Amino acid sequence: MATLVLTVVGTAIGGPIGGAIGAIAGQAIDRELFKGKGRQGPRLTELSVQTSSYGSQLPMIFGAMRVAGSVIWSTDLIESTSKTSNGKGQPSTTNYSYSASFAVALSARPIRRVGRIWAEGKLLRGAGGDFKTATGFRLHSGDEVQPVDPLIAAAEGAQASAHRGLAYAVFEHFQLAEYGNRIPSLTFEVIADDGPVAIGAIAEAIGAGLVTAGGAGAMLSGFSAYGDSARGVLEALADIGGQWFAPAGGGLALRIDGAPDRTIADQGAGAGKRGVRHARKLAAIESVPQVITLAHYDPARDYQIGLQRARRPGAGQRSTRLEVAAAIDASAAKAIAETALRRAEVGRETRQVALDWAALDLAPGAIVAIDGEPGRWRVTGWSLEAMVLTLDLVRLGGAVAATAASSGRVLASPDAAAGRTIVHAVELPALGDEIFAAPRVLVAAAGAGAGWRRAALLYSIDGGGRWVAAGSTALPATIGTVAVPPRVAGSALRDLAGTIEVELAHDAMTLADADDAGLDAGANLALVGDELLQFGRAEPISPTRWRLSRLLRGRRGTEAAAGRQAAGDRFVLIEPEALVAIDLPLSAIGGEVAVMASGIGDGDGPVRVDAPVTGASVLPPSPVHLRIDAASGALHWARRSRAGWRWIDGADAPLGEERESYRIDFATGASAETVSPTFPIGDDTALPVRIRQRGTNGLSHAARP
Repeated sequence: MATLVLTVVGTAIGGPIGGAIGAIAGQAIDRELFKGKGRQGPRLTELSVQTSSYGSQLPMIFGAMRVAGSVIWSTDLIESTSKTSNGKGQPSTTNYSYSASFAVALSARPIRRVGRIWAEGKLLRGAGGDFKTATGFRLHSGDEVQPVDPLIAAAEGAQASAHRGLAYAVFEHFQLAEYGNRIPSLTFEVIADDGPVAIGAIAEAIGAGLVTAGGAGAMLSGFSAYGDSARGVLEALADIGGQWFAPAGGGLALRIDGAPDRTIADQGAGAGKRGVRHARKLAAIESVPQVITLAHYDPARDYQIGLQRARRPGAGQRSTRLEVAAAIDASAAKAIAETALRRAEVGRETRQVALDWAALDLAPGAIVAIDGEPGRWRVTGWSLEAMVLTLDLVRLGGAVAATAASSGRVLASPDAAAGRTIVHAVELPALGDEIFAAPRVLVAAAGAGAGWRRAALLYSIDGGGRWVAAGSTALPATIGTVAVPPRVAGSALRDLAGTIEVELAHDAMTLADADDAGLDAGANLALVGDELLQFGRAEPISPTRWRLSRLLRGRRGTEAAAGRQAAGDRFVLIEPEALVAIDLPLSAIGGEVAVMASGIGDGDGPVRVDAPVTGASVLPPSPVHLRIDAASGALHWARRSRAGWRWIDGADAPLGEERESYRIDFATGASAETVSPTFPIGDDTALPVRIRQRGTNGLSHAARP
């Protein structure tokens, strides 16, 4: 059952600003553009918290910004189950997983695309468009012809909205296990425009035809137009660029320090006012902040808040903080802070000048130069008395060029690609002292990239006719391939002369040394081809290539495979936390099991491997130490067991089977049975013979004298 969480009722830019912007009193632009109260502009903190409240404001995004957005639609949690076998006679374990489908509104104006996505601060979607968690994803860019999303339409029916003019993203079956089975807080790298955007262009878009700017002003990497009113947003833009608004026809023009509109001759300030000749003032330096701090979104910090400061020498202790909801690099932010400080210092100087009535067209907001004096001045007010026009002026300081600045240390979320799933399935002897009643296949998997986490598993024992869900893979395994195979060596002594070179799947995988105590405890056990061995020394040759030495060969009865490896054979480090066990029926012995894995990097389809089911996990190991006693004329051997491999009590290994029994096959084709590890032979016995231990579930591999 789908739940409509939020209906979008408007955008952030909708409400009158009532009154004039800046010093221009009485302008009607606020009443013409918007309806409502308030004048608050964008705030930094408001862009980092995902909301789902009814009536929430949505920003208009310009350039590239990181935004949280608002959840506007969601389904209930979708529950899925899978069962894991715990072996014969043991109850299976039912595993529950949850997903949800939902939509998140991003921008109240059209956008180009979405780049990276973060979930709870961790990267969910990389710069390459790869997701780190399994989910379906669709983006609606917000144009005026976009259709209704098919998933929302299926859930909501005729009442489903296309949300035209609103950019939003839809997640389908988003897996919630990593986020406490709830929809995580998401932030998005939204690219609304290709490349930086001029402040003037943003102001014109917000002003809806009543603000002209000619595309002037500083270039911003991104801006989020968000707040109670257009006035607050426009004033914030003007603050960033050191600009101001001036009347222009029936609207406003965004002005910037530049060439003067006119050069005037000062006829004596207040010439028409009794007792006033020249009015020129210089405010105390203490009135100017000593430090101006600019808080902004820094693209180099994954759009986290950055701070840049401008400081002046001299008297005073005032400190001012400016917050701008804009994406600005460190150098440009430093220049904005320096320019703001310079404007404040230069702007201490104000004056009045007197002109004749012919200069009435010099309205507040105009830029003038004074004949015979350096610099430029902004007109902040005027009065007319006795045909003498008196202008109030403030000195303009000009912009400071960008200088090198640091974004500081950046702890960015790692953006590691998952890559295609690499999976190995193999039946091995029990790795502990367990006695299995049914064959067990172990599955180890990883990805070709360091960002791989897990993959869903299916298996089949009838050639793919019927597939059974097996949950998901375990932690990423350390896997690779054999580059230089090992030599032939026995399992009775440590192989100190032999080495192996392996190529791991990616450079984030590592191997480590193990001392004798660690080896005795089972450390550094690896499957190399079909041989289980241990290594005491791991030496890196390149970021992905390792040389292994101080070897213990043919572990757990796999000595027959020692030295039979070839370049390209599998290498799997055996770690319990990286293995998934699949228990099969006894009838599967002699056949094959097909295992299929599907991870987030497997866009071309799931990965399938087939593994033989030989019974290695349930059959006894072959006898060893075969010899013929010439004096007694008897064949002798030593029994081995599926349990007790470490031989920690010094006694005979446990039987591990229902009874002790052996089958002896002679070269003539005859066979015999015995219940002890010895058998009399005569001079006419045809050699060689093959000896197998009979176990509860079948015969071991053959041993030869």
